[in-house]
Amino acid sequence: MYRPQIKVLDCTIRDGGLINNHKFDHRFVRAVYKAVSSAGVDYIELGYRNSKRLFSQEEYGPWKFCGDEDIKKIIDGIESNTKISVMVDVGRVDLDDVKPASESPVDMIRVATYVKDIDKAIFLSNHFFDKGYETTINIMAISRDQGPELDEALHQIEKESKAGIIYIVDSFGALYQETVEHLVKLFKSIIKTKEVGFHGHNHQQLAFGNTIEAIIHDANYLDGTVYGIGRAAGNCPLELLIGFLKNPKFDIRPILDLISDEFIPLRRKIEWGYIIPYAISGMMNEHPRQAMALRNSDRKENYREFYESLIEDVD
Repeated sequence: MYRPQIKVLDCTIRDGGLINNHKFDHRFVRAVYKAVSSAGVDYIELGYRNSKRLFSQEEYGPWKFCGDEDIKKIIDGIESNTKISVMVDVGRVDLDDVKPASESPVDMIRVATYVKDIDKAIFLSNHFFDKGYETTINIMAISRDQGPELDEALHQIEKESKAGIIYIVDSFGALYQETVEHLVKLFKSIIKTKEVGFHGHNHQQLAFGNTIEAIIHDANYLDGTVYGIGRAAGNCPLELLIGFLKNPKFDIRPILDLISDEFIPLRRKIEWGYIIPYAISGMMNEHPRQAMALRNSDRKENYREFYESLIEDVD
């Protein structure tokens, strides 16, 4: 439970933004940043650095774009050792929008990719590394991308990428502990010069358990979100994770206050967490978009019909 090499990254605002088009107001984001910093969490991810040419600023809030000026407003005047992270998706970032790290409040840039685009992810991570940032490569939807293509991608990363951390991302909440063990061991058997991270989704209520399994097998970078907020069923709850780690640098009390003050009221307005359609998506190893559409329809509790529709799609 205690290993000093372990780093915890909070992605509350980034992953939580997927359920409200990244429209958290500055007051809320500042409250999260202050609490996460007080709790001693190592990193906080404030959103995506997406291209404003590709996404409407009217449709999406500021954390879709994570401009340096917006970030400065959040962190201004708050004493903190927590580093700032942003995420970029392959094909959705303008390189000219990213200043050198010496001119930005951002410390880390995480590159999200699928196995098929690993060459592009390596290019991006190296570009940002050369600009002075800590970098990661986050391999999404890994429950559907296991096999020789993944092995080849990992060898390519080890040989060509300057990123310091490579993440296993259970995008669909479909993994079980045995597969997590296999994947962490696979990553570590090929990637000798980088750390391994784990990002779990909670469709089958396994995000926390799978994160523990990743820890057992020496994954040292771990993601969580306050009260498990995130797209669909959400993520590994940050409060459970830091409670489990038993590291004296973490203080759970600011997170508990934040949940009481901000997340309980928010949960009455926005839905996330374990719900049957998301569980079915996880069982079927499907993206939760259909389950999310169901929850926004007038048939949102028709679980059997939804399950059978997915079976038909598979057949």
